[in-house]
Amino acid sequence: MVSIEEFGSIDLRVGRIIEVKDHEGARKPMYVLKVDLGELGLRTIVAGIKDIYKKEELEGTSIVVVANLDPKGVAGITSEGMLLAAEDNGQVVLIRPDKDIAPGSRIH
Repeated sequence: MVSIEEFGSIDLRVGRIIEVKDHEGARKPMYVLKVDLGELGLRTIVAGIKDIYKKEELEGTSIVVVANLDPKGVAGITSEGMLLAAEDNGQVVLIRPDKDIAPGSRIH
């Protein structure tokens, strides 16, 4: 179990993917995403979703991002957040807002 205080420390934001590139240095299929988080600026996020989504499906779309994770190196690139996805029997689906909302909007 997680306390409400612990949960409240996670900064969930709406991010808009503005650029998708292949991560050439990764061992498994990954993308390097440039994500607009509004007032928090642009972030680089490395995501292992290349086998699931085409670049065209991602560019311009909104996603949910954990915005306050410590940056982490992934195969030579610093990832500055994590996108949220759900998995069911090997099928992975991105968590996305159901309506258009500004990048950086806080999720409560």
